[in-house]
Amino acid sequence: MSEQNLLPREKMQQKGVSALNNEELLALVLGCGCSNCDVFQLSRNLSDYLSTVNEFPTMKELLKVRGLGRAKASKVLACLELSSRYMLGARSINVITPEDLEPRLSYLKYENQEHMVLVTLNSSNVVINIHELTTGLVNQTLVHPRETFVHAIEDRAVSVILVHNHPSGSSEPSTEDLHLTRMMCSVGKIVQIPVIDHLIISRCGLTSLCRLYPDIFEKFLQ
Repeated sequence: MSEQNLLPREKMQQKGVSALNNEELLALVLGCGCSNCDVFQLSRNLSDYLSTVNEFPTMKELLKVRGLGRAKASKVLACLELSSRYMLGARSINVITPEDLEPRLSYLKYENQEHMVLVTLNSSNVVINIHELTTGLVNQTLVHPRETFVHAIEDRAVSVILVHNHPSGSSEPSTEDLHLTRMMCSVGKIVQIPVIDHLIISRCGLTSLCRLYPDIFEKFLQ
């Protein structure tokens, strides 16, 4: 059988996944078409749409693609999110503003428990690693400086950013958030790995404590 006649799954088995074009990859993800649109036409429609967008699409936007229902749109969104978490995590992210981290950490918006995450940076403010420190209850999580800075030291980080989510939907810092930030900044000064920001992520967006309380931090993002 010629390569042109190979189905995507057969082509992947023979040639490797890198040999598949975008439409073939999407056909594998979608699995099947619908009553008025076979899987290959549907994958072409979806590929054409995705090539025109610069940000992750929403469910509402994907449902505008002809032939794409809610179940298949969910599969596409799940694949895009996994790609963000794994591939963007491995790719260099230069953090100039707090918003530069938002795509990589957008999954925190939808968590039902509070997570505390540490982002380690090199001297050029490029992300070295992202560590999940703790998972807490609905509205609180406990973190110790020891667990925080051991990762920074192991990564040979020059600076770090703390990030946590608010499952309540509010991105306003609590009294506990400010207390934790001051404590971590004090420890960062001692070990000479400054905390340059503490971000709060929620369904309402992102809040930078450094923008609100710059005096807490040694140096800060714009």
